[in-house]
Amino acid sequence: MSKIPDFDDLPKVKDMPQGCAWGVFDKNGKKDVYGTLNNITPEILKSAYSELKDGLSVSLNWPIGAIQTPGFNRKGLVHKVTSFVDTPLAAHGYDDEVEFNTQCSSQWDSLCHFHHQESASGYNGIQTDVKALTQGFGEEDAEMKIPTLNHWHQRGGLVARGVFIDFRKWADEQGRKFDPFNDDKISIEDIETIAKKQGVEFKTGDVIIIRSGFTEALTGQSGEKQNELMGTHRTCGVTGTPEAAKWFWNKHFAAVAGDMIAFEHIPPINPKTGKEDSVAGLVLHQYFLALFGMPIGELWDLKALSEMCAKLGRYSFLLTSVPLNVPGGIGSPPNALAVF
Repeated sequence: MSKIPDFDDLPKVKDMPQGCAWGVFDKNGKKDVYGTLNNITPEILKSAYSELKDGLSVSLNWPIGAIQTPGFNRKGLVHKVTSFVDTPLAAHGYDDEVEFNTQCSSQWDSLCHFHHQESASGYNGIQTDVKALTQGFGEEDAEMKIPTLNHWHQRGGLVARGVFIDFRKWADEQGRKFDPFNDDKISIEDIETIAKKQGVEFKTGDVIIIRSGFTEALTGQSGEKQNELMGTHRTCGVTGTPEAAKWFWNKHFAAVAGDMIAFEHIPPINPKTGKEDSVAGLVLHQYFLALFGMPIGELWDLKALSEMCAKLGRYSFLLTSVPLNVPGGIGSPPNALAVF
């Protein structure tokens, strides 16, 4: 793969802000649907396997029903169990059915989950609607025109080097007050400071994973208490500014993930006015998903990863992730593992 342009060197895209990477990963006249996953070349993937040293693995997946009543009218987990005895099978055994909104727990956001708002466009200029994304049998996007998560299966899922930034642990050690249920911010300076302390060197094709303590603070709480904590719609996250977006692009990460509900803080700050904005004004979502093609992982369970990294004294590992193979999939549990 040819050298990836830095943010300021990205070719101009008509009527779009600087930092729009549409066309950068296109090949042979075909529009790309993978975005920054293209940063994981075969050579980079092979080098990621050098992280396998200890024969240990950690799940990064929070229980799907961990938030009893997800916000924004999203459906929580419904789990139905059926006994074979009560069916024509007439045997001792069970089936089950699950139903949930893919944003209700650990998940990947696909590149058409949140669009660039002014142009109403997703990654690589795609403009979608509910009909195009509701793909039944025989209606699949066989030509791979829409950047949905099921297409990850065509490239073998996601396998990469993961790098962990344990902000929560560092903040506790520093005596820094940090409230996951306020719009407290994790700055780029914080990330760089922690990386240096942990001995983390960022490399092209890495997936950066950041722990704030958000999911841990909700774990084990009653539904009523969870609603109280999240009811203000103010949550912690990475500083959402164009400058922060530029930093992430220039590191040439394959993807980003964290235990925060939106990865970036809510409410966002409008870059033009400096004032609080609605969720439609999320800065990093627009840059990452729509302009860069950089997947965002949210609500990952990172407590065990924190403990494992501290025990081993290293903060990089082999990361594997395979989303659900649902045609038109907009979000999915990550089914993610960190392997040491």
